[in-house]
Amino acid sequence: MARDWGRLDEDDVRVRPGRGSRPRTRRRPAHEDSVGGFVTAVDRGRYTCLVGGNGDGTGRKGDRPRTVIAMRARELGRKSVVVGDRVRLVGDVSGRADTLARVVRIEPRTSTLRRTADDTDPIERVIVANADQLVIVTALADPPPRPGMIDRCLVAAYDAGLEPLLCLTKADLAPSDPLLETYAPLGIPYVVTRKDEPVDHLDECLAGRLSVLVGHSGVGKSTLVNALVPDAERAVSEVNPVTGRGRHTSSSAVALQLPSAEGWIIDTPGVRSFGLAHVTPDDILGAFPDLVEGAAECPPHCTHLQADCALDAWVAAGHADAARLDSLRRLLAAREGDDTD
Repeated sequence: MARDWGRLDEDDVRVRPGRGSRPRTRRRPAHEDSVGGFVTAVDRGRYTCLVGGNGDGTGRKGDRPRTVIAMRARELGRKSVVVGDRVRLVGDVSGRADTLARVVRIEPRTSTLRRTADDTDPIERVIVANADQLVIVTALADPPPRPGMIDRCLVAAYDAGLEPLLCLTKADLAPSDPLLETYAPLGIPYVVTRKDEPVDHLDECLAGRLSVLVGHSGVGKSTLVNALVPDAERAVSEVNPVTGRGRHTSSSAVALQLPSAEGWIIDTPGVRSFGLAHVTPDDILGAFPDLVEGAAECPPHCTHLQADCALDAWVAAGHADAARLDSLRRLLAAREGDDTD
């Protein structure tokens, strides 16, 4: 009997095995057996994580800390994993050589320090996560200080909710008072270091905190790191006598635990610009609570740099100090222009 191929029974339907044969689901693995880790370095898709111990805030007290190398799980999608992230790991988390774990979850971040490549770049990049203090390292000489760069780092700190700390190096080559007077109205805490003295004061300011160090190449950042963490062995650069700039010696960010106290520092590569395309004027104004109320009388979309800005009248009435308004406008100008001084 001839078969009618125009009619097919359910038994005649066959599904070819392969990628399309599995029903899709939004349910993700719970990974109940995952362990906590703290990302200390990132290198070409491999993440160095500290697991265990009580110094990273991820393991049980008394656990022996160990270093685990991991890769990112596919289920994370395009979520970036950065230094400072607290993550969950599965797989081989023994820390033995030639083993590889997987990062399956990124814990909610308490802060993100971001920058763009330049002021026209719409793509912002997270530099580090979960820091609570931004240490702006600036040399007083060789190379000379660049207040424009300091201003931009301050803007990034205020945007991220980090407390800024101004660290002035090479005080044996130039006085610190002129630069400190510039930032006195902002009330920023500061540390002054010199080559022939220990860095005990800086060590005290870093104790119990997760601090990220940012600065131009050649300002002495790696020298500070080596003094704070002798085992770090960060390469030290020399300043070019022609351009007055240093060479990039740190190629990637790395988190290092302070040996003298419970605290971490994150050393970042030297930067020559700090794009702020992701920051709005209101983000900066929020760091000046004595000026926020006065800005309520400003015209719509006021840049606070224009002639009809209400902040001038607010200061004239004695509600805030003129030096504070000057500082705000210097930061706003740094956001709109480059960091050239």
